Amino acid sequence: MSTTKPLSYVSYLKLDELQQLQQPLSDGPEHDEMLFIVIHQVYELWFKQVLHELRFLRKNLQAHRPAPVMATLDRVLTIFKTLVGQVDVLETMTPMSFNSFRERLEASSGFQSAQFRELEFMLGHKRPKLIENYPEDSGLRESLQAALEQPSIFRALLSFLAAEGYAIPAAATAGDPSAPTQACEALQPVLIQAYQDEGWAMQICERFVDLDEGLQEWRYRHVKMVERTIGAKLGTGGSMGAAYLRQTLFTPLFPDLWAIRASL
Repeated sequence: MSTTKPLSYVSYLKLDELQQLQQPLSDGPEHDEMLFIVIHQVYELWFKQVLHELRFLRKNLQAHRPAPVMATLDRVLTIFKTLVGQVDVLETMTPMSFNSFRERLEASSGFQSAQFRELEFMLGHKRPKLIENYPEDSGLRESLQAALEQPSIFRALLSFLAAEGYAIPAAATAGDPSAPTQACEALQPVLIQAYQDEGWAMQICERFVDLDEGLQEWRYRHVKMVERTIGAKLGTGGSMGAAYLRQTLFTPLFPDLWAIRASL
């Protein structure tokens, strides 16, 4: 006779294990440390889902399946809006509340999020030097190295445009795939034509612009939240804090899609 317990809501979602993962380290513990842990664990779960969706997006772009591409982009954009909304919750924590447990974080920092780095690499914001922050021969470093060497999502978009019949110039897909996405003037007339044709290509390109803007919105809210919480102090782990985060603002992921705006 089988002794296996029937599947339940609790066992399927592994809620017993999940609810044991929030372990405050401060004395007491300090009340807001629980919020800090939960918010950042949820961020990591959303990053995991975004990576899952971006892999599916790449697959469907390369297979020239526009409907799933649009649906996936819409889902990712909705997740980014949720990420921005979580900042509102985190901002209910005052600077004094954060400082009551901040020293317990020691060298840990959001700068160390391997999933967010992988997300950036997939979107074309590639900086090989960042891999040095992860131990050699570690699974995290191997995953990041693979993401660095794989062509970005933007190149998958170009393969979709080629399947739509647009003549993608060789210069747009040449070069080291581990380098960050750079503007390509030879590509811009092709993108303008895609917009003028008002088909799937235009709709998907606009979703890419939405994606770029959505990530920038989250970055901006993140910067302001950090400034509001710690001001000009160094971040945890010795990072530059808000000063570093400001450097990441207003750098487009897909510069050609922005460059053509004045010509449309």
